[in-house]
Amino acid sequence: MTPEDIFKLLAGEFSDAVEGTTAEGGHPYITIKPQAWPEVASFLRQDARLRLNLLRSITALDLLADDQLVCVYDLMHVPTDSPAALITHTFEFAVRIVTDRTSPQIPSVAHVWPAADWHEREAFDLMGIHFSNHPDLRRILCTDDWVGHPLRKDYEFPLEYHGIPATTEFELTNPRH
Repeated sequence: MTPEDIFKLLAGEFSDAVEGTTAEGGHPYITIKPQAWPEVASFLRQDARLRLNLLRSITALDLLADDQLVCVYDLMHVPTDSPAALITHTFEFAVRIVTDRTSPQIPSVAHVWPAADWHEREAFDLMGIHFSNHPDLRRILCTDDWVGHPLRKDYEFPLEYHGIPATTEFELTNPRH
């Protein structure tokens, strides 16, 4: 199934949920409204024409100039019925969910793809995106008392943490760039 076929299918099923599509380039995607995301995600996984049964990754983007954060869900259809089908019938598709930077919130899809549990926790920890209805939303890489979200473009690296001086990869004591 081509990305254009999936765009048409989703536009027919969820016309109010689709905010836009991008087919050009090497990473075609559809943008879905956050409130519709769990329903669309279930459809993408369960519809017999798609069966996007593998969540490969969630990438969080900081669009500082637009005052938005984005999650890109990279999905795959991986045939489970025949090893030979893995070569000819595997396809990929991406979904973008856009939220504002001030109060970023996206519904969790950990109930649809179990791999989303850890990927959403990482986006929460490093970018500050809150995933509503997540089964265990807590920091996964930073300590519980860490201040801020280190992958945001406006993040200010601390000069020390619990008395430990900060350094950069070049051993500079002033990590401001």
